[in-house]
Amino acid sequence: MTAHFSFDNSYARLDAPFHRPTLPTPVPAPRLVQLNRPLAEELGLDPDALDSQEGAEILSGNRIPRGAEPIAAAYAGHQFGNFVPQLGDGRAILLGEVVDRAGRRRDIQLKGSGPTPFSRGGDGRAALGPVLREYIVSEAMAALGIPTTRALAAVATGEPVYRETALPGAVLTRVAASHVRIGTFQFLAARGDDDAIGRLADHVIARHDPQAAEAPNPYRALLEGVARRQARLVARWMQVGFIHGVMNTDNMSISGETIDYGPCAFMDGYDPATVFSSIDRNGRYAYANQPGIAQWNLTRLAECLLSRLDPDESRAIEIAQDILAGFAEAFNAAYVQGFREKIGLHDEQDEDAALIQDLLGRMARETADFTLTFRGLGTAAETPEADASVRALFADPAAYDGWAVRWRARLAAESLAPAARKAAMDAVNPAVIPRNHRVEEALAAAIAGDTAPFERLNAALARPYEDRPDFASYAALPPEREAAYRTFCGT
Repeated sequence: MTAHFSFDNSYARLDAPFHRPTLPTPVPAPRLVQLNRPLAEELGLDPDALDSQEGAEILSGNRIPRGAEPIAAAYAGHQFGNFVPQLGDGRAILLGEVVDRAGRRRDIQLKGSGPTPFSRGGDGRAALGPVLREYIVSEAMAALGIPTTRALAAVATGEPVYRETALPGAVLTRVAASHVRIGTFQFLAARGDDDAIGRLADHVIARHDPQAAEAPNPYRALLEGVARRQARLVARWMQVGFIHGVMNTDNMSISGETIDYGPCAFMDGYDPATVFSSIDRNGRYAYANQPGIAQWNLTRLAECLLSRLDPDESRAIEIAQDILAGFAEAFNAAYVQGFREKIGLHDEQDEDAALIQDLLGRMARETADFTLTFRGLGTAAETPEADASVRALFADPAAYDGWAVRWRARLAAESLAPAARKAAMDAVNPAVIPRNHRVEEALAAAIAGDTAPFERLNAALARPYEDRPDFASYAALPPEREAAYRTFCGT
């Protein structure tokens, strides 16, 4: 049985300066740690063929499948606000693109597959812990219904990588709608290559915004499409308490998918100033700052496209400003609507935003758990006696009571049946998220050679909106000792 990929590599057909041909560096003893069989089937691949030694050879980069055209992509980026004119795939290689069973074009990329022309002296490798973290969190995001890159496989390499200490090496096979980033446009703009910017923009339009080709100004429509996708994406992050952790422009995908799961995490107790990343010392990418950073990043993209928005620079700037203002409007609309659904409201009223912010303010002051509070509200909306379990999440339970009176009055203004309201709330308020202590537990065990906790955590996260007694412990509050948590960049 042979693993077969039906590659059609549109990005590889773009010539220099977009990428460099790069072969993965072989590893000594590839071993499949995890294969995402449902995703393999979705991609039109044979999971049985991949779940083999041949599959491990392909998914580690030791064997190049027929039709692949391995390349390392070039891009630049603002990292914590500082511009770096050349970054690029320093430890990732794009094998090629397949068209999945639904007709969607998807990148197949190996991450941790060895040095590339953009490695800047790095080893191009990845450690098992960060690979499995990205697997866990990206698949959890997919199950939550949030646009994201996906994890097809994790392969142990049989050799160590050296960071602060020796760690087991691994390769992640990542699947994405594309790997074009805001930083890809910035790389070309820094070179003054306006022709290449146009070719990249045309590629993105064909791939992600085909309707924009029919617009009076396709490049304006392109920028509007990217801004709209980012607005919806970040609103969804906020609604599940997700902190990306490193929203550099090279980590913001044009497709509107969540990409590059480095120092990311989900918050437990609600605090808008939450930062998990060990390198974000000033809180640039804190939870509450994510919408503003997304708009800042989009401004950098708009700068790259100014000449294509209008030949007159002043007019081009006005167009860009209109689009960026539209991002704020789209984000606010998606944010309020999402939280309106989280607290069980069906009809729109002007005071809803204030009601939502009042709840969040009380949660922040009383360190109420973000996920459990909203999940508990679904039961409380159906059965007022369940208020007790929600109150108990607040350091001062009385802080919940004043808000609950206003909330119940607002619910009474609607005719939705209590059972239907609870079902609608449970469909947007997850019972289970990748709790930080559970992620660390799974990673520590896997690094020590026991993948059972990793597999069970993935099983718990696969159906996050269901109450499953077998996985009730994964929905529980973390131990007190886990309150202070820090994440680290995988490089």
